[in-house]
Amino acid sequence: MGAPSSRHDGGMLAITVVPGQADTADLIEIDEPPLDDGPILVQTMSIGVCGTDLEIVDGDYGTAPAGADRLVIGHESLGRVLEVPDGCGFAAGDLVVGIVRRPDELPCSNCAVGEWDMCRTGDYTERGIKGRHGYASERYRIRPDYAVKIDSRLHHVGVLLEPTSVVTKAWEHVEAIGRRARWEPQVVMITGAGPIGLLAALLGRQRGLDVHVFDRVTDGPKPDLVTELGATYHIDDIGDFVHRADVVIECTGVASVVLDVLGGTAPDGIVCLTGVSTGGRPLPLDVGTANRSIVLGNEVVFGSVNANRRHYEAGAVALANADITWLERMITRRVPFRDWREALTRRPDDVKPIIEFAS
Repeated sequence: MGAPSSRHDGGMLAITVVPGQADTADLIEIDEPPLDDGPILVQTMSIGVCGTDLEIVDGDYGTAPAGADRLVIGHESLGRVLEVPDGCGFAAGDLVVGIVRRPDELPCSNCAVGEWDMCRTGDYTERGIKGRHGYASERYRIRPDYAVKIDSRLHHVGVLLEPTSVVTKAWEHVEAIGRRARWEPQVVMITGAGPIGLLAALLGRQRGLDVHVFDRVTDGPKPDLVTELGATYHIDDIGDFVHRADVVIECTGVASVVLDVLGGTAPDGIVCLTGVSTGGRPLPLDVGTANRSIVLGNEVVFGSVNANRRHYEAGAVALANADITWLERMITRRVPFRDWREALTRRPDDVKPIIEFAS
């Protein structure tokens, strides 16, 4: 081993739920992580909380591993390596973030080449979400190919890498589509100033683009976070602006907002949908007018979710190049893990609450 072996007798604590059942979340003792999970033993430092976690806790989503009744939650992670085999590219003390998705077992054509975020079968698993325990435990094990090392300067904010990887992928795909012709984007519109929207705006500003973020709140940290990026914060109707946008990254999943951006961008405009909508609230849509606008304007609308290793690595670079003080302000609450329930309760001024397992 590359570091002295550490024994942890008596198990460890983890935040778990019974998937599909509300009011079952609990901090319980579980067994130490099995060696089958990987040779790298990681001490969990912090876990980010997002809407997916809240849905899982509410019983709306999530799947336990085969043969298990409960699921360890947590897919936004930051940890420190405790034990590691020689020659795998990591060392004890390294800061790492665990990748969320694992490829299907077949695997499909995309999973076979490491593009598991584009899985064609839907038979993938995801740590803390679907069929695989997450990172919200005192320790976890992981294989080297699913661990991403980050700059030690990010020890307070590295938990933001998972959501950053999501928008890194979104931007990669926007730019790939843009290469279909001569394309010189200038104006970017971001809908939603949550973590995904703010990080999408960060990456837009790092590209030197004129970024405009739309949200409903008028106070709290969001307006200042946008302004400090050198972007513009809006609370007015997006319909009066969307026709100026070369790129729209939709981060709310609100059906009425999605409707407003369809077919409304500048010619050759690109709309990336990253928010997941809830059903059951039908809205009127003039399909003919939307189709006419999209076709005659050479516009593209596409969806993007999850990320592969390439996106995590690019996201780590983006975070290392960002103002770390600004990133720290995105984390609006740091909750000790024994008070974990507080982090899973929404507050009006939340941007990103996290659960701290270790300093």
